[in-house]
Amino acid sequence: MSMSLPDSPFKTHGGVNVPHRKNTAKVESAVLPSPDTVILPMQQHVGAPCAPCVKAGDHVLVGQKIADSTAFVSAPIHASVSGKVIAIQKIMLGGGQLVDGVKIQSDGKMEISPDVKPPKIGNLDEFLKAVHESGLVGLGGAGFPTHVKLNVPKGKHVDTLIINTAECEPYITSDNRCAIEETDNIVNGLEAVKKWLGIHRVIIAVEGNKPDVIEKMTKAVANDSEVKVLTLRARYPQGAEKVLIQSCTDRRVPMGGLPADVGCIVMNITSTAFLGNYLATGMPLVKKRVTVDGSAIKDPKNVIAPIGTSIRALADFCGGYKEKPKKILIGGPMMGVSIFNDEVPIVKQNNGILFFDEKEAHKMEPTPCIRCGRCVNVCPMHLMPTLLEKYAKAKRVDDLVKLDVMDCMECGCCAYSCPAGRPLVQSIRFGKALVKARGKK
Repeated sequence: MSMSLPDSPFKTHGGVNVPHRKNTAKVESAVLPSPDTVILPMQQHVGAPCAPCVKAGDHVLVGQKIADSTAFVSAPIHASVSGKVIAIQKIMLGGGQLVDGVKIQSDGKMEISPDVKPPKIGNLDEFLKAVHESGLVGLGGAGFPTHVKLNVPKGKHVDTLIINTAECEPYITSDNRCAIEETDNIVNGLEAVKKWLGIHRVIIAVEGNKPDVIEKMTKAVANDSEVKVLTLRARYPQGAEKVLIQSCTDRRVPMGGLPADVGCIVMNITSTAFLGNYLATGMPLVKKRVTVDGSAIKDPKNVIAPIGTSIRALADFCGGYKEKPKKILIGGPMMGVSIFNDEVPIVKQNNGILFFDEKEAHKMEPTPCIRCGRCVNVCPMHLMPTLLEKYAKAKRVDDLVKLDVMDCMECGCCAYSCPAGRPLVQSIRFGKALVKARGKK
């Protein structure tokens, strides 16, 4: 069988065929020099925000912890450049949240903190503590603290680790380049998870449109009988956690459930590579590989940049704009968030920044629903987007709960398939907010 063909025997419901547009997949990642300033937001993860442990005027070094939280679901933040803290200021993130941010003026030296040392690990607790201290969160976009994910709840038995290399969003190729450029780190990272969590089955899941990744990873794990590279059909949203688990194992995560409920842990491949490097060097999460692409950018490429670098600095490094972008997205075109300007800093979970011109940013004007049912057919979670939209607009919270609105992953398959151009995802997101608000009350 050709290595570019799917070999997963398990089928999943729904999904759509989107244009891949992997323009930067064959281009070696470029390293951005130290920017003049970085701004490090205190919320770069799911969970409690961090509080700064530095103040204006302090001199910091690369890898030095500058913020932390005592909350379990959180992750510390480290300086990504060496230099002087010039302000602790409010900053608005791409999603609209207003949070504190530590602004550092770089001295251009990129001096490394003496605190950066490989962790000493002798048991599971020490391993989880090291993962926490690294600042690692899900680097595929979710931003969930990894030490929490790897802390398997009592009563749960995990027998399968899935390394998510699907990268099904159009344009984004940062995981692809990570697999090619950091293969050894990936192997070291997954071996550490295997060892300390006692897992004996690892599946590296790759979409079939990445034959170079399949070939390289297959060679890298050829001598480990417990690790398999599994080729998946290239269909969005193949990389979504619940979809991926079913594609790899035929296990279905129950509504409202977690991967551990079906014996699985899913880690993004870039997260795995970072973990392997951190265990060897002690350098915490201070930089990120980001795909910079889109019709308004001159020279698309994957850029390895210090966390906290402004999106404008990334654009300038890629030749600047062909024309003023009409829309800037953090993430891919299916699930990405549109931002208000290019001064927003990149954070840990960013994997792509897309710049679109007037033509590609054109928005379809919605027309009345024609009851065609396409949104229902493509929903990977077996939901009914038309009814969810209706009940969200009417603020019928009980009906939203009955229809499992909280299980919507906001993948956008429904809106992508809708011939009427209905803003289904926005409506469902509003419905989820209504349910959350009632829960808080």
